[in-house]
Amino acid sequence: MDNTQTLLGLLGTGPSYGYDLKHGYDRYFGSEKPLAFGQVYATLARLLRDGLIDLLGEQAGSGPDRKRYEITKVGRARVAAWMFTPDAPEPLLQSNLFAKTVIALLLGDDADLLLDVQRAEHMRRLRELTAAKRGADLMKVLVCDHAMFHIEADLRWIDLTSARLTELRKQVTGA
Repeated sequence: MDNTQTLLGLLGTGPSYGYDLKHGYDRYFGSEKPLAFGQVYATLARLLRDGLIDLLGEQAGSGPDRKRYEITKVGRARVAAWMFTPDAPEPLLQSNLFAKTVIALLLGDDADLLLDVQRAEHMRRLRELTAAKRGADLMKVLVCDHAMFHIEADLRWIDLTSARLTELRKQVTGA
């Protein structure tokens, strides 16, 4: 996920402080990996430098001054361009799992076992995501569904590769 564009988009909802942006990000996107405050402030500094946001002012407090930011017209255009530019599907046709399978065959190792171990890990993650969906709000359910669909696609690939392993072994090793 592009944290810079996401923070810029959140700022598009109205002027905000870095502290509040961080908490908004974590609320919507950071359940698995919250954003660090340092990353938020470094990103805000770059957005300010690039003219995508403006500094509205500073408010003195007991700690560091709180800075309030607002998105610019250029920033809004950047968010719109980002939102409506489709993400390319996985750009690389060869995954790490594919590479491991071929290497296992080249080394004469048990590629069936490798695929079984990976299948078990995928199934464990599916169970974990299924449990996370129980009683969750819609945003969490949709995030889990997205991850689950990717895992299910990987599982289909693992099953298909397992079924074709003899043929793949012949192609890879020439035997």
